[in-house]
Amino acid sequence: MTSNASTPVCPSLARRRVCAWLAGTPVLTAPSWVAAASAARRFEPRPLAWREFELTTRVEVHSHEGPTRVWLPVPSIDSGYQQSLDSRWSGNASRVRLTSDAAYGARMLVAEFDAHVLRPTLELTSRVRTRDRATDWSRPTPARLDPAAQRAWTQPTELMPTDGIVLETAREVTRGARTDVEKVRRLYEWVVRTTYREPQVRGCGVGDIKSMLETGNFGGKCGDINALFVGLCRAIGVPARDVYGIRLAPSAFGYRELGGNPANLNSAQHCRAEVFLREYGWVAMDPADVGKVMRLESADWIKDPQHPLVAPVYRGLFGGWEGNWLGFNMAHDVALPGSPGPRLGFFMYPQGEGPGGRFDPLDPDRFKYTITAREIGAA
Repeated sequence: MTSNASTPVCPSLARRRVCAWLAGTPVLTAPSWVAAASAARRFEPRPLAWREFELTTRVEVHSHEGPTRVWLPVPSIDSGYQQSLDSRWSGNASRVRLTSDAAYGARMLVAEFDAHVLRPTLELTSRVRTRDRATDWSRPTPARLDPAAQRAWTQPTELMPTDGIVLETAREVTRGARTDVEKVRRLYEWVVRTTYREPQVRGCGVGDIKSMLETGNFGGKCGDINALFVGLCRAIGVPARDVYGIRLAPSAFGYRELGGNPANLNSAQHCRAEVFLREYGWVAMDPADVGKVMRLESADWIKDPQHPLVAPVYRGLFGGWEGNWLGFNMAHDVALPGSPGPRLGFFMYPQGEGPGGRFDPLDPDRFKYTITAREIGAA
């Protein structure tokens, strides 16, 4: 194969999708997004008023033999878009403590139940304030990241390597892009167009991005798709991170798939992404939710992100997100305190463990929990 300015050389069969995208897919710019969205539905998050919520998680272990432990994520983020306020708990645990993951500061409630407790029960209520995020791309606000944070948010994790096929893919997708903003936009567009929402994936997915790229199986959920975006950003030296959390309320813009039912949030867990851009600081991103709208918002599976239903979300989630969601933490490879079991790729679901090992958080017959939210005011 010969190459020219418009036809990249792609010797690896596993990366044909990268090549097809580079050769034939136009790169979107902000003006084209604006034009596409003008005839579409509205999705325009604005960082204005704060909203206050209470999130309550109640866990019951129905089948256990011997001592039992439960770990619940506690909101750990304090930033310009979230204020994690306070938490309270109750139940029949023998010992309860609030602790944090040493590497990432992810807060968690740890409860231990003695063997004689017939039905271990724990209830946690956390209070947070949240608000929308949106980046004004016309007004750069230079920011700095200290060297330790730069290293932390560009390093690999167990499921998110930054070398090999991940690095090769990131370099191919961003070839010719000169600024970090241009590189991140390329990666965002490529992830949206290459991956797809796969409803059959359990929970939020696993986030094994090397396997996704090697097999060409780009179907997944937020834990897969946003992890791929974050890993590609890190591979080219752009600090990026997943933010693991849960939807709290319906979307103010009418998108069913971008909201949660406060009365039942058991399957409302959702991770988002952030990248650090020297011209803007930490910027919100969520390519996975674009794919969710494309696959599930209508009866038809929409394949074009510039479709009128999708275009506002495609534009809005590059640099923003809606404040009907809270973030628990940004932690990877989490070791649960006191557990002999394996590390978690991420900590977003309630976790439990007995003498027989770790419970499946998606198995309600043995490890039952309910999650609800209540909006209690705005500031």
